Amino acid sequence: MKIIDAHIHLSNIHSFHETANKLSHIDYSFQGLLNEMEENNVVLSIGMGLMEEVEGEGFPDSAPPSPMGLDMAEKTEKIVTCVGINPYRLGKEELEKLENSLQKPHAVGIKIYLGYYPFYAYDKVYDPVYELAKSYQVPVVFHTGDTYSERGLLKYAHPLTLDEVAVQHRDITFVMAHFGDPWMLDAAEVVYKNRNMFADLSGLIVGDSDSVTRIRNTPHFFDHMKHALAFCDHYEKLMFGTDWPLVQIGPYIAFIKEYIPKSAWEDVFFNTAVRVFPKIKPYLNLDSN
Repeated sequence: MKIIDAHIHLSNIHSFHETANKLSHIDYSFQGLLNEMEENNVVLSIGMGLMEEVEGEGFPDSAPPSPMGLDMAEKTEKIVTCVGINPYRLGKEELEKLENSLQKPHAVGIKIYLGYYPFYAYDKVYDPVYELAKSYQVPVVFHTGDTYSERGLLKYAHPLTLDEVAVQHRDITFVMAHFGDPWMLDAAEVVYKNRNMFADLSGLIVGDSDSVTRIRNTPHFFDHMKHALAFCDHYEKLMFGTDWPLVQIGPYIAFIKEYIPKSAWEDVFFNTAVRVFPKIKPYLNLDSN
């Protein structure tokens, strides 16, 4: 089965390097990602654009300009980008650069970091971004749920806050990263209610194969996920993602398979991503019409 990893990182972020070295024990590099993809039949990865200044605040960093890309990536047909947004840097010049980036084939979506930046999804600061998403017919991916930094503010990343933006912008496709974890039941309601809201299942575990095994075998750890998946009952609106380098790809594939009916694997691991990110079709040798 071919797999699309709908949520990875390949940016020179200190916390990612640290996690790769101390927790997930992976080779956090361009070649390291390609190796893991090949080993696990991942035919395409969608990277979430992100940057931080060398001597800056650390992520979430208010200094990098919009749009943010993958500063560790090299040219390849196997990795595409959701360009990242810094809401503090959305002036005329940045918006022009964002539009220019969306005209390029490899820019397949937009990433907004709710919780890391103190703005709700429906804040007016993002209105020009949504207009560009509509014009270029690309999805907007939101970070939701727990933040991988204690400097984040959780109230901005709660999945219920996405209901308003989904209603206001019915002609834009939205993706709720991490299925709102740990507020998955709320996330499930927003996905169930709104035809234009999807979710990825990335970032639910941080660590190596041993960590995945330990957490998988911890009683009741993912009962909330079972409840949410059953309530949502729309597996065709869910996508596989890892949040690499936070976790090794192989063990995470096995983990997600345990919670998804086999009849839905083709959708969750491949088909839904193709529908949500139409610009990826040429990279998969699929008809782009």
